[in-house]
Amino acid sequence: MTLFSIASKSIKKNFSNYFLYFASMIFSIVIYFVFVSLKYDTTIQATTEASQKISSVFSGASVVLIIFVAIFIWYSNSFFTRKRKKEVGLYSLLGVRKKQIGRMLFYENFIMGALALIVGIVLGSVLSKFFVMILMKVMGYSVITNFTISIEAILNTIVVFTIITLVTSFHGYRLIYRFKLIELFQADKEGEQEPRGSLIIALLSVIFIGIGYGLALQDLMDSALWRTMGFMITPLVILITVILGTYFLFSTLTVYLLRISRKNTKKYWSGINLIGTSQLLFRIKGNARTLTVIAVLSATTLTAVGTAYSLYYNNRSNVEMADPSSMMFIMVDNNVDEKVKDLVTNSKDHELVYHETIPTLQIDADVTNLNSLFSSDEMIYTVISNGGYNKLAKLQSRNEMLSLKANEAAVLDAAYNEKFSPAYVGSAVSLKVNGQNEDITFKFLKKFNVLNLRTAGATIVVSDELFTSLKQETTQENMVAYKITKEDDAKKLTEEIQAIMPEQANFSSFYEDYAAGLESSGLMIFMGGFLGLVFLTATGSIIYFKQLTEASSDKERYEILHKIGVNKREVKRTIAKQMLFIFGLPLLAGIAHCAVALTAFSRLLQMNLVIPVLICMGVYTCIYIVYYFLTVHAYYKTVTTTK
Repeated sequence: MTLFSIASKSIKKNFSNYFLYFASMIFSIVIYFVFVSLKYDTTIQATTEASQKISSVFSGASVVLIIFVAIFIWYSNSFFTRKRKKEVGLYSLLGVRKKQIGRMLFYENFIMGALALIVGIVLGSVLSKFFVMILMKVMGYSVITNFTISIEAILNTIVVFTIITLVTSFHGYRLIYRFKLIELFQADKEGEQEPRGSLIIALLSVIFIGIGYGLALQDLMDSALWRTMGFMITPLVILITVILGTYFLFSTLTVYLLRISRKNTKKYWSGINLIGTSQLLFRIKGNARTLTVIAVLSATTLTAVGTAYSLYYNNRSNVEMADPSSMMFIMVDNNVDEKVKDLVTNSKDHELVYHETIPTLQIDADVTNLNSLFSSDEMIYTVISNGGYNKLAKLQSRNEMLSLKANEAAVLDAAYNEKFSPAYVGSAVSLKVNGQNEDITFKFLKKFNVLNLRTAGATIVVSDELFTSLKQETTQENMVAYKITKEDDAKKLTEEIQAIMPEQANFSSFYEDYAAGLESSGLMIFMGGFLGLVFLTATGSIIYFKQLTEASSDKERYEILHKIGVNKREVKRTIAKQMLFIFGLPLLAGIAHCAVALTAFSRLLQMNLVIPVLICMGVYTCIYIVYYFLTVHAYYKTVTTTK
């Protein structure tokens, strides 16, 4: 009988022990295959205008996914091999040579890797169409996908996971050479010494996290620390201090707090709290690195998904700010406007809300007094009259009418940001008309547009008297605005109008900008959600594997407790408390890190991220809770099942 056949029989007879590792490999392969399939999917390439951009994004993200999946499989393999150290020690005790044991472990891992690759590709082929439909839906496309299998995706997945399987197989082969026989039999007792709690390092954990939070929440434009350290170095300082602080939090501060709680003898000696507290105390230091990684990954996942969902969530409101009219263009030919009017009025899917022609002027202005950070001292303004503004504002249901006199003016800036935009109110600019300057003073700032941004650009409102005077010195341009119902579903009508529109009309539409925003933000939320789900599943699985590994070594202790009369309900309650500590710490730390990061981000961009972020945190926490209950159940089943 060859070593290969022995390895195959070993897998068949002990498949229940191999299942967790096998399942983790299948999960990793399915995720990667689905991800690569999206890159090569013919439906996406044929439907979306940004297929090249999507392919590039998926190519870059696939590198991140490969690294993460490789680490996840390595973690899974480490837990699996640790669980088998006693078995390997038994082989050595029976006289089997190390080289033969190593080769058998190599064959076992390679067989499982090959089987997982086959199963993973089959499942991935089925699921890839489902994820294509989700991606197309969030990007605003409604298409029917055909079932196709990408040969490129299959070859890519085979190459990547063959390499990963070979590496982990060699890792298993080296296992027998890295440990002495006594170490293999005592594997379950590794790291069972009581850790020391240091008050100084515990305080350092709080100080480091405080420094990171403090730097992140400072105003970038006004902070002396950001200017001193530099805008490239400060984020690195924040990252390092928060990660170090989190590690010290789990490795030392929790030890210190558990040792203090042990002094509460009334609670400590109640029921079997002694067992749960002692197990947490003895193992917390060994779990510190894992908990830190999970906390940081949770924070990264929540921040990325929260940001992507915020952009997706706010897409419509952002487009409404930029494009208050469904369609707008500069009138260069009266016949074009008549044709557009016929197309709109004859459309069966849309009703006309309003149709207005607004007189405007294009005037150069000296804006030196604005002291703008991001524009030159000269810019072109689209100028409209007070009356024209009030008419549009009323049609657009804005209760912000203006009453300007003489050389008073108002500026319309939908993208206004207190940190970066000029202080308009009270500032003066000079309009240049026929070699003469006409000074105007901004009396009002309106944080919205009444003209579409892409057609009109920067817009200011002047008094009717001044507009009449300026009109005599420059050429008037009439801008035509249409408002229709169901403007976010006006693809057909928009394409028909674009076909007859001359280039100099500078046509803009709500649908065009809405669809473009939906496509880009939809791609971001899909990427963020997909990778976030991978990270969440992987981190939850890491805790799951680790706790089940510890459950196997705790089995004898719980059997003793059962023999001395401890009932199963009390055992389950203790396990639930113990798991709550292990699952709750990284989740709370990750949510705290994410909350600080998104608070800083929302302040910088002047965006309200509360609702989308709370939704993301809620979904993330719910999935995490599912992992918690699964782990509690599996741990309880492991320690209470008798052969």
